[in-house]
Amino acid sequence: MIGFIIAGLIIGALARLIKPGKQNLGLLATLLLGLAGSVIGGVIANLLGTGDIFELNILGFVVAVIASVLLIGVAESMSGRRNRSVRR
Repeated sequence: MIGFIIAGLIIGALARLIKPGKQNLGLLATLLLGLAGSVIGGVIANLLGTGDIFELNILGFVVAVIASVLLIGVAESMSGRRNRSVRR
């Protein structure tokens, strides 16, 4: 379980490095989005038959990073909409 949390943090950090621009996300949001990306990557790798959901493999890792980048983009757009509506 601790390894899963560390992997989620690493995946979230890599996704933030890959995503261009400044993200207004804290450490907890990075961890949660990285964990979500890890689960998505594990599920997709499992569906493709390359390993178990919680098993670390190359395909699952790559898909997890891509999923985390997409999740960070969604989180940014959601927080951007909320901040714009508050300013009005």
